Amino acid sequence: MKKNVAVICGGYTAERNISLGSGDVVTRNLDPQLYHIYKVLVNTDGCYVQPENIRINMSDFSFDKNGETIKFDLVFNAIHGSPGEDGRIQGYFDMLQIPYTNCSAATSALTFNKVWTKKVLAGEVNLAKGKLVKSDEIDMAATIQEITEGFRLPLFVKPNNNGSSYGISKIKEFDTLKNAVTEALKFDTEVLVEEGITGTEVTCGVYRYKGEIIVLPICEIVAGKHDFFDYTAKYTAGESDEIIPARIPETEAAKVANTSSRIYQLLNCKGVVRIDYIISNGEPFFLEVNTVPGISEASIVPKMAVASGLTLQAFFGRLLDEAKAG
Repeated sequence: MKKNVAVICGGYTAERNISLGSGDVVTRNLDPQLYHIYKVLVNTDGCYVQPENIRINMSDFSFDKNGETIKFDLVFNAIHGSPGEDGRIQGYFDMLQIPYTNCSAATSALTFNKVWTKKVLAGEVNLAKGKLVKSDEIDMAATIQEITEGFRLPLFVKPNNNGSSYGISKIKEFDTLKNAVTEALKFDTEVLVEEGITGTEVTCGVYRYKGEIIVLPICEIVAGKHDFFDYTAKYTAGESDEIIPARIPETEAAKVANTSSRIYQLLNCKGVVRIDYIISNGEPFFLEVNTVPGISEASIVPKMAVASGLTLQAFFGRLLDEAKAG
């Protein structure tokens, strides 16, 4: 019997449009012979089945159509940012006992916070020097001065709880630091300031299937004319090169793969995650983990999956199989 699958997308943050693209890709590529597929838009005022825009009953995540009440057996989570990547919607589905394709509520809440994640992984991975700046700092000028005196340029300034490179700046002069922090605070109440690392940027996809942790082919990111892999470089065709497999020595590739597999285990991840690094002097430095990585037409994970020899239909099917297995 076919399972009813809700492909949830949308959400509350600046990443909403990216999520809508991810939802479209998943909806088109799930196997209609195995699943009844419903695209569900998540808004601040509720959830709606598309394209009919039928409101979902949030007491049990069901909806009525043609006199029939339809309940979902599985959820494919394609929401980047809140509430899909920060643990909120995971807790909701846990209460309803509906399986979903990504990390648990606890892991999602942890990994959505870049600073917390790095504190957990400290001692296990290489990390850049960093400092957390909060919007309610008693003396912001003193904090900026502390960074100016204690950190080396260049710096990266980024919202602590956000993705898709929204609000990120690369700082080459300390005079621009305050403005960069102010810009990042538009997207979050906390901002992470880190020393930049010179090297090769790579990203690694990891998922579990039938009890085995599988590392996807590593992708090298070349930002082209951009200083770093910013929003435009990520989502505008021709603005960056995403090279799979990465042009790095086998020893470095092995370090990235092994580190990614270990992080996946340490953080108790589920579903597919994408972990970003800078390789400097042969060593991978951890940047962040994305527990609901982009799967839109322009995103990296689908390209990794295809490079591994899978169709998107087969890859997404594996993620749903793992969700069903618990």
